[in-house]
Amino acid sequence: MLSLVIPIFNEEDSIIILNEKILKALKGYNFEIIYVDDSSSDSSREVIKSIIRKKVILVELSKNYGQSLALAAGFDIAKGDYIITLDGDLQNDPNDILPMLNKAVEGDWDIVTGIRVKRKDSIIKIIPSRIANFIIRTLTRLNISDQGCALKVFKKETAKSLNLYGEMHRFINLAAYLDGARITEVPVRHNPRKFGYSKYGLGRIFKVINDLLLILFQKKFLQKPIYFFGSIGVIIFSTGSILSLYFFVIRIMGQDIWGRPLLILSIMLVIIGIQIFSIGITYDLMMKTYYESQNKKPYKIRKIHQSD
Repeated sequence: MLSLVIPIFNEEDSIIILNEKILKALKGYNFEIIYVDDSSSDSSREVIKSIIRKKVILVELSKNYGQSLALAAGFDIAKGDYIITLDGDLQNDPNDILPMLNKAVEGDWDIVTGIRVKRKDSIIKIIPSRIANFIIRTLTRLNISDQGCALKVFKKETAKSLNLYGEMHRFINLAAYLDGARITEVPVRHNPRKFGYSKYGLGRIFKVINDLLLILFQKKFLQKPIYFFGSIGVIIFSTGSILSLYFFVIRIMGQDIWGRPLLILSIMLVIIGIQIFSIGITYDLMMKTYYESQNKKPYKIRKIHQSD
């Protein structure tokens, strides 16, 4: 059985067309389509309710949580042996699903992800995506060309083991890879957006960068933070010691060193930067501990709609 998980936020004009494309592409297969409505403000919920059949399920979230938690909600209720994700804006082509599924089954891959060869997006989306892809390839051994393609095929165990927060959906491949998942990629079609508008803006660039740094920290240093903080501490301590020795020497030579603005400013910026980064990591880990230790979900489902 296959489970398709599709996050929806204000896609009222695309849903029926997308549903028909999926039914046609997967004709003869046993599957379920899970639309996760992330508190749309248009008529998306009503449109999905109108097409609920045996294969269609609507998960209605209680408020707008973002795409990562919408995916997490869909993963949690999915019953399929393979879970497929795609966007609800018609930019992904459902006809690419079966070739990707065959690739996953034949090669025993944990994830098969798409490469948008001829991407039909604005430069505002493409440039940050390419920067993130370059950073990931540089800092890790994961040689994936397109981290941000929403069309993916997961083994059930891989999808359900993911802990998604913030904008982590953009780095699902990286998070799974750092947990030992085997990943490959195949070229897929990418269509221009026909309806609505993109929810991606320049403001998300900083969120993406922060989430990327957080993933790399958690996977590489979570169980050995002294390697990370210790190295920074040694560097800062050594730098401070050298500077202190320098000013000690010139003070002995009779020069006045008190109150030099550049020295004070540089020390303050280094200390404040380390403190802010440390607080961010500590807070994130506390949040995860809060939810996971009590078996709480970071989202709330208002209602699940499905046929009897």
